[in-house]
Amino acid sequence: MNPPTVTVHDSTLRDGQHAVRHQLDADQIRAYAAAADTAGVPVLEVGHGNGIGASSRQVGLSKTDDATMLTTAREVMPHSRLATLMLPGWATSTDLRSAIRHGVDIVRVAAHCTEADVTERHLGVIRDLGAEAQGVLLMSHLAQPEDLAAQCQRMVGYGAQAVCIFDSAGTYLPEDVTTRITAITTAVDVPVAFHGHNNLGMAVANSLAAVRAGARVLDACARGFGAGAGNTQLEVLVAVLERYGHPTGIDLRLVAQAADLAERTLMPAPPTIDSTSLVSGLAGVFSGFKKPVLAAAERAGVSPWDVFVELGRRRVLAGQEDLIQDVINTLTPTSMGERP
Repeated sequence: MNPPTVTVHDSTLRDGQHAVRHQLDADQIRAYAAAADTAGVPVLEVGHGNGIGASSRQVGLSKTDDATMLTTAREVMPHSRLATLMLPGWATSTDLRSAIRHGVDIVRVAAHCTEADVTERHLGVIRDLGAEAQGVLLMSHLAQPEDLAAQCQRMVGYGAQAVCIFDSAGTYLPEDVTTRITAITTAVDVPVAFHGHNNLGMAVANSLAAVRAGARVLDACARGFGAGAGNTQLEVLVAVLERYGHPTGIDLRLVAQAADLAERTLMPAPPTIDSTSLVSGLAGVFSGFKKPVLAAAERAGVSPWDVFVELGRRRVLAGQEDLIQDVINTLTPTSMGERP
């Protein structure tokens, strides 16, 4: 049998925002979106790191408003489909209507891995507005495979035309991905997607495991640009898929050039797996906690490693950044050099 086609969903201009505190401007967005379109990237996701409507003091004020980001990308993408993300509680139906009016083709509605019910209304609105509706389960390592499958079934019942699980903490090993994607693909009859983070250096391997288990959509970012240790590295993923014979429709040389552009113009430096990113993955804590944990731990004179371990024990979620200080208040100040 011929290897199946894999659709690569590029979230450089959305997930990458976490790495720069949501400070990408219109010129940066325009240049990368044009390069990704030229390379044949089929889907480009754009927006605040936490999705449309999320710009706030709690999770970060965006330098560029949602409408400007979306229209800027849309203008230079004659071939690629434009996607965005929304989280119920941040975004509203008004935000959805505005995004679709500004050219969005695909909207992903994201919820915690056990809370698919909150996506029902928004998935219906997206379908009614004529865009493609996709459902996303965040922090998916906190649910068992059969529970994820049941949650995905609910989202499909609400109108999701594809479902995706995020390894939000970068904690999976390939066998973890295999069991979850297998359960989901057995339970639903829509495309299944996988979104990897690289805290344990496994993002590309985990993405390949997802394809072998039946996923047909993979998320990635140029140079891995994303929170913490970053995401699945786009140009590496395309190269690996090509080696295995999976068609993507992406020109490898041109997407590598787009990644070079991203490194020069979007990020202070490519993501690396430092000790903080490593413990984030081991503890199962969302990668976006890295910068606020480092800042708060330094002010308090405590080890960020200890903070992450305790946050993991408490099974914290994105949006619960206020718990960082609660954890720090339970720790004894220590030399920052004593532990990673």
